[in-house]
Amino acid sequence: MTTQDERRALVTGAFSRRMQLRFDDRSQVSACIKGKRIRPVCGDYVRAAPLANEPEWLITAIEARRNELTRPGRGQKDVLAANLSAIAVMAAPEPAPDWFVVDRYLAAAENMGARAIVTFNKSDLGVAAAADALAEYSRCGFPVIECSTRSGAHLDALAALLAGETAIVVGQSGVGKSSVINQLVRGAGQRTGTLSSSSREGRHTTVASVMLDLPNGGAIIDSPGVRDYAPALKTATEVIRGFREISASGRHCRFANCRHLREPDCAVKQAIAAGEISARRYESYRRLLALSRELAEKR
Repeated sequence: MTTQDERRALVTGAFSRRMQLRFDDRSQVSACIKGKRIRPVCGDYVRAAPLANEPEWLITAIEARRNELTRPGRGQKDVLAANLSAIAVMAAPEPAPDWFVVDRYLAAAENMGARAIVTFNKSDLGVAAAADALAEYSRCGFPVIECSTRSGAHLDALAALLAGETAIVVGQSGVGKSSVINQLVRGAGQRTGTLSSSSREGRHTTVASVMLDLPNGGAIIDSPGVRDYAPALKTATEVIRGFREISASGRHCRFANCRHLREPDCAVKQAIAAGEISARRYESYRRLLALSRELAEKR
């Protein structure tokens, strides 16, 4: 079936079962997948070989991943991207921010060992309504960037944070992920869209994941927007790890296995009462913990 030895390649575009690959010499080819069990995603390193008398290459294997950005799927987790060093979680004044979705992406980043950056786009439309939530993230130690593609505000700061990283931009549909990437990577030409005039919710414009090189080194992945998101976390330990302030405070709980719900002498609950931990972030933790239990029961 093949005409020469397999080569190692990076997946830079994922279009259902068609992939764009880039070799170490920067040359690129299109490829298809061998079998149904192989499911490469952007950021994967794969083994591939050319097909005889065909322009496409054939992906035969995926190399071990350093980490995965996942969500629950039917019977198993769906992998959205792999081998990431940073995740830029984006919100905006329109569509209305769902901070629980932001929290869940941040929880995924914490479990992946990836740097998380909170990005509030369209800041020219106003940030007052989001000020409290953004301040919560800042207190937790997350970098918070308020930017605008219209005014150009703070896009340089975002570019500096992403330099040298293998990053993905995630968030609700319509927050302007592709517009920001078009500013960071001149000539990227990523499709952009408008909000629905009736719902003020975003329309999906990115139908595939594409990796683009950043001018200052590193790369960024544009991903399809979502209405909701949850990481595929199946244990309470993983959920706790996803909320850094709860994880830190929980070390002072009376019981080592405290889940910070109804246990006595819970340092997390005490920190919430004292205003040291956001009650909204705690509610987000409770919701994700409940979801993790549902996932565990389906195993």
